[in-house]
Amino acid sequence: MLNKNLVIYLVLFHCFIIGISNYLVQFPISLLGYDFTIATFTFPFIILATDLTVRLSNNFSARKIIAYAFIPAFFISLYFADFRIAIASVAAYGTSQLLDIFIFSKIRTVLKDEGLKVTKYWYAAPALSTFIAQLIDTYLFYGIAFFNSTDEFMKNNWIIIAGNDFIFKITICYIAFLPIYLIFLNFFPKVVVSLHNTYIL
Repeated sequence: MLNKNLVIYLVLFHCFIIGISNYLVQFPISLLGYDFTIATFTFPFIILATDLTVRLSNNFSARKIIAYAFIPAFFISLYFADFRIAIASVAAYGTSQLLDIFIFSKIRTVLKDEGLKVTKYWYAAPALSTFIAQLIDTYLFYGIAFFNSTDEFMKNNWIIIAGNDFIFKITICYIAFLPIYLIFLNFFPKVVVSLHNTYIL
């Protein structure tokens, strides 16, 4: 179980990312002919935080952080966006994060990728769990938030934008966050062990 201070920091981090993402999702942009939203670049940070939490601690600790962040995240989302986006956000967040934790843990168990050391298949759990969780999160959020929306542009283009969003998010995760995950485990083993001993009761 994680130390209370670390739980608070992680909950605040999750709430911050959700809030800023829900604000930025209202601003569609076009890059290289593809339409997506600025939130594409912020939300993947939650996946990294969740996977590292499971790695450093256990499923229960990661699920507890999601449970604690759920209600505050809704009201923060409501401040930055309208009610429908807030509902879509917490629904997608809760569903995708719990799914990510489940898949991440199952893959690590099957591949015997346990503990804090880097194994041969260190990338499998975060890569596959992130892909599935982000796919569910993206389409669940856009479907709830913009299906038959009063925003004509998002109403007519949410499926395409969701697809582009997913592609960009998963690309960011694989190019940036998988290496960060590896660096955290491989080049800072003393830090990892120190965190493990400090924050797990």
